[in-house]
Formats: sequence, C-alpha cells, structure tokens
Amino acid sequence: MAYLFTSESVSEGHPDKVADQISDALIDNFLAFDQDSKVACETLVTTGQVVLAGEVKSNTYLDVQKIARDTINKIGYTKSEYMFDGNSCGVFSAIHEQSADINRGVDRASKEEQGAGDQGMMFGYATRETENFMPLALDLSHKILIELAELRRENKDITYLRPDSKSQVTIEYSDDNTPQRIEAIVVSTQHDDFDAVDDVMLSKIRKDIVEILIPRVVAKLPETIQALFNDDIKYHINPTGKFVIGGPHGDTGLTGRKIIVDTYGGKGAHGGGAFSGKDPSKVDRSAAYATRHIAKNLVAAGVADEVLVQVSYAIGVVEPMGIFVDTYGTCPFNMTDGEIAQKISKIFDMRPSAIEDRLKLRNPMYSETAAYGHMGRKNETVSKTFSRPNGGDITLDVELFTWEKLDYVDKVKAEFGL
Repeated sequence: MAYLFTSESVSEGHPDKVADQISDALIDNFLAFDQDSKVACETLVTTGQVVLAGEVKSNTYLDVQKIARDTINKIGYTKSEYMFDGNSCGVFSAIHEQSADINRGVDRASKEEQGAGDQGMMFGYATRETENFMPLALDLSHKILIELAELRRENKDITYLRPDSKSQVTIEYSDDNTPQRIEAIVVSTQHDDFDAVDDVMLSKIRKDIVEILIPRVVAKLPETIQALFNDDIKYHINPTGKFVIGGPHGDTGLTGRKIIVDTYGGKGAHGGGAFSGKDPSKVDRSAAYATRHIAKNLVAAGVADEVLVQVSYAIGVVEPMGIFVDTYGTCPFNMTDGEIAQKISKIFDMRPSAIEDRLKLRNPMYSETAAYGHMGRKNETVSKTFSRPNGGDITLDVELFTWEKLDYVDKVKAEFGL
C-alpha cells in the first residue's frame, strides 16, 4: 500500500539557524588563523541579544562580537523593526579555555594517534532517489527555502519578505519505495506588516508563493522530479494567517537544535550529536561527514540503492568501536550487510586524524554548512577572506563539502569486484 513521508527545512533566518551560523563563523575564523584550534562554541539568540559560550584552545585572538554582527547582517537582520539586527543587538561572550581533561584524551604526540573528541555514534545515509543522493522530501524542502531567500534578496518579484521561514514537503511513495507524487507543501514565511486586512495579506502571500516561488523551484529540477508536481498538491501557506514577528524576536534560537534538518530529514538515522560550533576533532561532526562520504560512494558505485552507515567511538580512543551497515535489502549481489561493513573498514580509515586529512576538515569550510543542510551540497572551491583585530587579513581558497565528492567510487568498485 502507498505511504506518505514528510521532511522539513528552515531558512538561514530561522533563530536556531542564526545561532548555528554564528557558531560556525567563529569556527571558520579560528581555523583560518590557527588550523589546530580546538573549539566548541554555543550561541543563543533572542530579542536584541546574542550570548556566546563555549571552550576554545587557539593561538589566535578574534573579535567575536564583530564576527557575530557580520553574520547577522549577512543573513538579513539589518532593520530595527525586526527587534534583532546586527548593528544594534547586544553580544555577550562567555567563551573560555578548553578543559584540560578533555584535551589530554584528544591531543597526542603523534597526530595519527589523536583520540576521538567524545564518545557516541554517527550515521551517514545515501539514496538513489535524487541526483545528489539525498532523500527527496528534504531536498525539495531545502530548495524551496533557498529560492525564497533568493527572491528576498532580489526584492523585486516579492518585496515584503523577511528572513525567517520554514518549509515542509510530503511525498507519496509506492510499495517499492518509489516517489509517485507530491501530496502537500507547507511554506511559512515572515513578512512585513501589510496595509491591508489579514485575509487580503494572506491571499497575496499564498498567490506569490504558489505562482512565483514554486514555479522557480520546479524549473530548476530534473524532469523526473518535475513530473511529481501536480494540480492536486495541498498548499498550506502561512497557515497561522500572519507572520510578522519572527526570527530571534519571535523565538529564542540555540545552536544544534535542527539536527534532522541538517542531515537527512528523518530518513536513515541520527546519532543525536549536533554539528555546528564544533571543530573536526569532535567526531559528532567529522565522523558524520565521513559516514555520509562512505554511504554516497557506496551507492554511486552500485553496492546498493540505499545505504545507512554507522560508526561509533569512545572518547580518547583512536580506533572506532565498530562500523554497521544497513542496505535495506537493496544490495544487488549476494553479500550480507556485515560483509559490506568489513570491506568498508579496509577502504576507509576512520581514525579521527585520518578523517580530518581525507576530507580536509581543518580548513575554514563550515559557515556554508550552517544553513540548508550539511549533506547533499555542491563540492566547490571558493575564496574567503578573514580579518582579526590586530590586522593581517588573510584570503584562502577553501574547498567546501568535501564529503560530497565521489572520489572513492573506483576504490569501492575494485574492492567489491564491480
């Protein structure tokens, strides 16, 4: 029997994502000037206020207030009527030095013997459902909000948009797990106050979302995905009727509260650890990227149509506790998931330092991950400039989303005899 599956996304202006982006901007700035920085930084945002807290071990000094303000302004919180803007909000820093008890289990005389920064389990997932090997409902949810942000910045076709927004997509699947059609789309977008009654305002927003935003999204999709859009989609646009008060003024935001949006939208599994605000010695982040890299290369190589990979660690211990694989019965040849896991251990070195080296995780690549998902993104190299209070700007070429590369497909095929 057919079934429905739903995923959601939130925009860069959502308060939790504002917090994530500030935390990751701090990570990038520390790594830009000291690649060996150890950072765990949490951010809280609320009406007119930012609170930074966490632990840092680094040889560089940064103006964390300026970094926070620049990030907020870049997102689009630049007006006083938002009750939260980068130029006027208060920024309080309670960042202090990293615990020596944690550090002694991570830093070693030999980098290769670096221990895991914490215990826990991390998951990576990939599916043939989309060109970027991501679950379709989540991928569409992200794309809707990315396009909505483009419309907001253009300020031409839709002129009343504010930064905070959410989306949700429900898809009908057949018994063989193939997407059949889109059942429902939810979009809630913050907006300027209208000089009109609420019903007129809501009608205008609904018309613009359905007739301007959605066609722009659909036009950029492959034909196979475009075919899932139909005239019977149930649209729920700003279902509460009004969304003027939003962002950190509407809801307090905290780092790490959108971990399912950050990963696979509820498909596969999640180990529970957040990513943003953590340097790559924290396996919550680095091993989650590494398992995504494994899962994507396995699917691309033809090992299975859908793969979930789990790895687990103990704090201060170099080698992982174990690797688990679930191919959901989609492996086309006679090999058990346990046998696949053993072969993965031969191909991919999962020691923390090896993951950092393989995926180039000591580079300042994290600001771009902090909105619209950490997975399924475009691997590209960009130029980034960083500043510090005592001068000495630095410009670096940084490769983004290295875990999305299909650079191990040939090695996987060779190991599996494909």
